[in-house]
Amino acid sequence: MKAARFYAAKDIRIEDIPEPEIKPGAVKIDIAWCGICGTDLHEYLDGPIFVPQPGHPHPLTHEEPPVTLGHEFSGVISEVGEGVSDLKVGDHVVVEPYVVCGECIPCKEGKYNLCDNMGFIGLAGFGGGLAEKIVVEQRWVHKIDDSVPLDEAAVIEPLTVAVHAVRISGAKAGDWALVGGAGPIGLLVAAVLKGEGLHVIISELADLRKKKAQESGVADYIVDPSKEDLKARVRELTNGVGADVAFECAGVNPVFDGMQDALKMGGVLTNVSIWGHDATVDMHKLVNKELVVKGTIGYAHDHPTSIKLVEDGKVDVKPFITGRIALEDLIDQGFKTLIDHKDTAVKILVHP
Repeated sequence: MKAARFYAAKDIRIEDIPEPEIKPGAVKIDIAWCGICGTDLHEYLDGPIFVPQPGHPHPLTHEEPPVTLGHEFSGVISEVGEGVSDLKVGDHVVVEPYVVCGECIPCKEGKYNLCDNMGFIGLAGFGGGLAEKIVVEQRWVHKIDDSVPLDEAAVIEPLTVAVHAVRISGAKAGDWALVGGAGPIGLLVAAVLKGEGLHVIISELADLRKKKAQESGVADYIVDPSKEDLKARVRELTNGVGADVAFECAGVNPVFDGMQDALKMGGVLTNVSIWGHDATVDMHKLVNKELVVKGTIGYAHDHPTSIKLVEDGKVDVKPFITGRIALEDLIDQGFKTLIDHKDTAVKILVHP
């Protein structure tokens, strides 16, 4: 079968590899669509990062490069292993792409996204979504209603990152939320917030991303901080109070600083982005406003919520799909578009 294999930075190859064999307690999935994640782009540019270093296999998968990439995927079950219940051939599914030990304290507490040896399918090994087929343990496979198109279903994984971030922030219906950055995750965070009944403000510089935020209807207000005073505008909208919650989705210091400024006293700032460099924090603002800053990584037990949001129509992910390509075009039409023309694309899906 065809698969996209990571060897090293700038070295991803489309190769023929053996089809995975079914195992007890697992299912085989014919992959329909797989999204290209920002993590994949980081691996392409600077990896290995989450991919194991050569000569240092991942402690759970025991794999090292080359590994098959792709962790945002949907598909149809084509084979069911011995002992599997509640799943059958023909089911439409998405996958929670974790590799965890199940033995460390976070795992035993149910916080498997904080596993001491956590890895991801499609990065650490065990196959990936940028391939024709994959075998996944039943635990990580979630059935979706057939009414959800499989291309839209592939967006459920990044949507779940947003669901998790919103959940741990404590945001609730009626609150004012500020989202910094209208990239893929920022837009999905805004979509979840709108779906849960919050007032949503997006802060974004790029014209095309502002347009996407407006067209998708995920924001009540869009502020360009290069043209308006973000703090003043948020205060104006919230009757002088400030935002209840803010979400940093850009991974750059000016956005983080702007979120602190625009929050109310005692507000909550949740950092969702993965930073590529060290950040600085104005501790004076943090202390004097009694702000709460939270970090978030991945998700845990959140897939059912995101699936229901899509199935019930509370979140429409169609506007965020800006490209559909073949596996053979992964680098030229996928990675290079998202790296060199990122303002023209949100989520590019690959059909293996």
